[in-house]
Amino acid sequence: MPLTETSTNKTVVKSVELLNLFLTNSRLTLTEMVQLLQAPKTSVYRMARSLEDMGFLTKGPDNKYALGLLFLQFGKLVSERLEVRHVALPIMKRLRDEVDEAVNLIIPDGGDAIYIEKLDTNHPVRVYTQVGRRAPMYAGACPRILLTHLPEEELERYLARTELLPFASGTITDRYHLREVLDESRRTGYTVSHSELEDHTSAVAAPIRDHSGLVIAGLSIAGPTSRFQAEHLPPLVEACVQGAQEISMALGWRAT
Repeated sequence: MPLTETSTNKTVVKSVELLNLFLTNSRLTLTEMVQLLQAPKTSVYRMARSLEDMGFLTKGPDNKYALGLLFLQFGKLVSERLEVRHVALPIMKRLRDEVDEAVNLIIPDGGDAIYIEKLDTNHPVRVYTQVGRRAPMYAGACPRILLTHLPEEELERYLARTELLPFASGTITDRYHLREVLDESRRTGYTVSHSELEDHTSAVAAPIRDHSGLVIAGLSIAGPTSRFQAEHLPPLVEACVQGAQEISMALGWRAT
């Protein structure tokens, strides 16, 4: 019989309750889980088996369950994301004060990019972006700097499955043009966008690397296009690239 919405929610809640047992117990037998949950043995067995199949639990030769390696992967991702924000914030504040424009921090999330920090400028005319906003990797300087540094095979898969939809008058929707822009970004170490996510807004962005050299985030300076004309770009680009390098070095990266 298919699960109803209510029963599905109950199943999820019970599964989380089972996983929560391992916050205070490193390893548990099925019988111990049944006793702690005060639930039918068959129900607990089905949940434990499903969680094991998905990698959330692992079962040892002594028939005791423990948290699976999937949690280690999740924990690593959360740790990296919290660390990059913590490290970046003071540098972002200084950068915002120096250039008097908005400064954004963005990370990859699935096939998108997500803004995890933003510092606004005091200008009465400013770019509106909120923390938690998602954007496609091909549109806008900060998302695209992440796309620029994807491994080639991953980039090919992304381009093959992604429809390049327009969000504003300057969104790149031609794959050949996008490829040219990505290649240029790799050569220069930064990228620039004008009216790609919203009309009359511009940004410059540079990559942030972890200790291994992997690009894990992007830093951007953004504002109205009127303040990002060609004559204004060089100092903005220099400040953005330098800020991204400072954050990268604080995360353990060393230029070769």
